[in-house]
Amino acid sequence: MSKLPPVLAHLPFPAIASPLFIISNPKLVIEQCKAGIVGSMPALNARPAAQLEEWLIEITEALAAYNAANPDKPAAPFAINQIVHKSNDRLEHDMALCVKYKVPIIITSLGAREEINAAAHSYGGVVLHDVINNKHAHKAIEKGADGLIAVAAGAGGHAGVKSPFALIQEIRQWFDGPVALSGSIASGDAILAAQAMGADFAYIGSAFIATHEARAADEYKQAIVDSNSDDIVYSNLFTGVHGNYLAPSIRAAGLDPENLPESDPTKMNFGGDAKKAWKDIWGCGQGIGAIQAVQSTAELVAQFKAQYQAARARLAL
Repeated sequence: MSKLPPVLAHLPFPAIASPLFIISNPKLVIEQCKAGIVGSMPALNARPAAQLEEWLIEITEALAAYNAANPDKPAAPFAINQIVHKSNDRLEHDMALCVKYKVPIIITSLGAREEINAAAHSYGGVVLHDVINNKHAHKAIEKGADGLIAVAAGAGGHAGVKSPFALIQEIRQWFDGPVALSGSIASGDAILAAQAMGADFAYIGSAFIATHEARAADEYKQAIVDSNSDDIVYSNLFTGVHGNYLAPSIRAAGLDPENLPESDPTKMNFGGDAKKAWKDIWGCGQGIGAIQAVQSTAELVAQFKAQYQAARARLAL
């Protein structure tokens, strides 16, 4: 049994919605939390930077009102994702706002910094750091992260290449804190499988692109519905970090998804150029074959819950 901090110990359902660059917004986060899973968004989705405070006020007030009206069925907590890479010149500004509004969970990516962890801990916040291998997992915990997001092969956006079986197995040999598993999870069956492997939570992103609340083009949402794992391309061309993308969007940009050049990883950037790239080139994980329709966030989470219970019943759990 993992040692879970209080904010994660009593979630209504063992799932965390991953922060989707450009796509996640307060409306989506609020509906995810109300449905009983941790909702999240990248701080960088708020543009200009001043908008982040407006969004934090919107989320905290909406969830407080919901909890007051539903004391027997409160919403799950929310998370803000911070890109810790040196190219993010907003990090200190955005983290100061997270401290001001006491964001319950901070998700850190592309670097682990002790001062960011300490800032979250100053008000009782919890830090989950995403990693693609066991080496990075050790470094994250050594620098003060409270938990890990194991980003395995097949995850949408920036993803690793490790089998989830190998990655979770190696982390669990030494770490008994909170672990979420990311990679091709888009059904209740997969959520249960993540727990069976040793993760506490499933970390789900691409499925939420095909929801009414997501800030994605209708064509993007329909592509999620129409595509499957054969349509996913792994490349570092667009941001300097390897990730998974939808082949149709690459073709639409005039590129051949079968013959993409390698990018210089030292040139990675998460400012305006990256925003433009991710607007035109659609990130997506390999699990989307399970997504059959564009629907509301509440409907999608209800579907996950029904599938999860059916899977447990099949295994007589």
